[in-house]
Parts: sequence; structure tokens; C-alpha cells
Amino acid sequence: MDQEIGRRLRRIREQLGISQRQLARQSGVANATISQVEAGKINPTVSMLKKVLDGIPISLGAFFADNQQPQKRLFFRSGELIEIAEGGVSYRQVGANLADKSIQLLKECYQPGAGTGRHELTHEGEECGIILSGRLEVTVGDDVAVLGQGDAYYFKSSLPHQFRNIGNEPCELISACSPPSF
Repeated sequence: MDQEIGRRLRRIREQLGISQRQLARQSGVANATISQVEAGKINPTVSMLKKVLDGIPISLGAFFADNQQPQKRLFFRSGELIEIAEGGVSYRQVGANLADKSIQLLKECYQPGAGTGRHELTHEGEECGIILSGRLEVTVGDDVAVLGQGDAYYFKSSLPHQFRNIGNEPCELISACSPPSF
């Protein structure tokens, strides 16, 4: 799937008439890194991909969305959730195009050792989540907590934050963000 991310990024960048160098300047991500992502040579972390896409700008949800999905859906079967990450972290989003929505709801799964990456995430709004299974280390600013089944978090998303599975089994959770940030 590394190559699929790279192909999508290149297609969107070229459709917008943005060079790799321009995207590097606009996103603060090295041109060489963008080149490697587009060539499928590296699999970007969620935080790195979000940083690159912020330079376009496009949300993670829009980046991974299938534009063929109807806009006015009310119900979504498990297999219809939109995957907006890959690798050690899975974000399955309810709905494809959240441009006119005020909430983003995700079913997340972090494999053992996986996390959002080296770079902290920051964006406008608030987010919260509840752990369904496994253990998740949540860092918000200088505060760090290890959360387990039934534990929850809620914070302003403008605070730098990171997530990492420190357990030996996958960690699943349901999260919400308002307004949608991916």
C-alpha cells in the first residue's frame, strides 16, 4: 500500500500544479522525503503524512476517500468505513467526505509498538476517545498516561499530542474529533 499512498500523493499534487519542492516548502517536510513517499520507498507515519497534506492543504480523510461514495448516507456497514491510514495504525472513518460535517468519528487500531509517529499532532478543535481493548500511551503536552480498556481521554487538539501502543496486543478505540481534522 506504500505505492498507493505515493501514487495518490503524486496525482493530487500534480492535479493542483504543485511541484515536490513547493510542497516541501509549504509543508516543512524535506523534498527527498516527499520524493521517497511518492516512489513508494517509504511508508509515512500518520503524523508525517498529515504534515505533508497540510501543505496542499487536504485532510487525511479526503486523501483516502473514495469520491464515488454518496454524500447523504445515514448508515454505514463495517466494511464501508473509510480507511485513512495504513500499516501499524488503522483509522476507519464513518463517512467519506466530511467537508460539511462538524464531527469526525473513527474506529482506531494500533498494532503493538505502533503510534502516530515522531512528530506531535496539533490542530484546531477537541478530541476524545475510549479504549475498547489493549493499552495506549497518550501524550498531551507534558502529560502522559497509559490507558486501558474502558479508560478515556478528552483534550483540546491545539495541544501537541501523540498516541502509541505500548502493549503486546493490538489496541482498539473509538475516537471523535470536532471539527474533523483528518
